[in-house]
Amino acid sequence: MSLVSRQTLNQWLNQSLQTDNFKDYAPNGLQLQGKPYIQKIVLGVTASKAFLEKAVEAQADAVIVHHGWFWKNENPCIVQMKYERIAYAIKHELNVFGYHLPLDAHPEWGNNAQLAKVLGMGVNKKDGVPETCGQGNLIWLGTPPEGKEKLDVFLQHIETSLDRKPLFIGNKERSVSRIAWCTGGAQSYFEEAIQAGAEVFITGEASEQVFHIANEYDVAFIGAGHHATERYGVQALGVAIKQQFPTIEIEFIDCPNPI
Repeated sequence: MSLVSRQTLNQWLNQSLQTDNFKDYAPNGLQLQGKPYIQKIVLGVTASKAFLEKAVEAQADAVIVHHGWFWKNENPCIVQMKYERIAYAIKHELNVFGYHLPLDAHPEWGNNAQLAKVLGMGVNKKDGVPETCGQGNLIWLGTPPEGKEKLDVFLQHIETSLDRKPLFIGNKERSVSRIAWCTGGAQSYFEEAIQAGAEVFITGEASEQVFHIANEYDVAFIGAGHHATERYGVQALGVAIKQQFPTIEIEFIDCPNPI
């Protein structure tokens, strides 16, 4: 069996996800080094202690997550919860890779691209690339699935597809033709989506002010779940890794989160 080195994998991931193009809230790439060669990767949404334990049970040499460690403005000291996670990973020689905004934005493997695929939404294109707007061009623009233009039908489709009842603000009887979405905690982008002509904005979470923004602009808001909307990008990345490195075993482990 041809073994893939940590360095080779890290270089391919960083190049493929174009990590140098992003000013992010956490480091992207290898956040903690473990074994020098990688035979199995476990994929997940967040590098929580529970996820790391499941990865070790699955005999992973590396984990790749969307929500890694070392976030901007957090306490930098390696204590308590952070210590427990890092100490556990070091003990079991886990390589920990985290990709945040690069995995949101990727035109094929990204969370936005994959949410569109899961929900069957149409993606608007300009010069062959997705139409985007907002900070970092992280908001995608498109159309609702065919036959689901009416918001009550679209909402039921989202609930069925993501296995989670979404938060909704707006008129369920309304039909829409232009939608915007950004997975995860993108509620602060709501007004930017509205300025781009969106009739409904889909993200993961909601803050208090989105209720007033939705009502006063008469634009619908859907909070479909931070975790629920960000399960798919890392899985698509896993498929790409398998194509590039056929000898690596890939497994996705979901640790459900109601947020």
